Amino acid sequence: MTPSYWQQASADLAQLDPVLSALVKRFAGKSLVSRGDPFVTLLRSIIGQQISVKAADSVWARFLAALPAVTPVALLAMEAETLRSCGLSVRKVEYVVDLARHFVSGQIHTNRWSTMSDAEITAELTAVRGIGVWTAEMFLIFNQLRPDVFPLDDLGLQKAVAIHYYAGERPGRRLLAEHGERWRPWRSVATWYLWRSLDPVPVEY
Repeated sequence: MTPSYWQQASADLAQLDPVLSALVKRFAGKSLVSRGDPFVTLLRSIIGQQISVKAADSVWARFLAALPAVTPVALLAMEAETLRSCGLSVRKVEYVVDLARHFVSGQIHTNRWSTMSDAEITAELTAVRGIGVWTAEMFLIFNQLRPDVFPLDDLGLQKAVAIHYYAGERPGRRLLAEHGERWRPWRSVATWYLWRSLDPVPVEY
């Protein structure tokens, strides 16, 4: 699903910023796309932490083979040893179980997210063990398609801004935040185009 705001955001950014204008033309016809339900997306993000994409895909395949249905209830019914046999570390078993508990207990309010702010959703998600602010920001951009998220701690964003705006010198967090103000209310979209300038293959989260 392409965000309804994408064309307007791209046009606004192109008019505002020569760098983004070139990127909008370069990647015309491509956009951010939301994939997967929230629980599966967050589960995969935890499984993939600190391991290669190939390793994460392998663990995920074993996980799917062991789990009858990828739901919070089904995950909580599994033994810890079964989860470990899929390739999860002891700590990641704790993380995925905590995630499932948050969904089952209603501590994560997916039915209310449409009326909640980015900060409120981030607070809910980061209450889960194993989910930090960066993961929550990626979730807001790639799953919820929120238009104005600016992940200051993302290395790809830092690198792209350095290359395009600061002669290769990486800006500090405060300078990066100030630089991003010019792209409101479309900072997610600006970030997506800057990521694409480094890697033309769109990220799927």
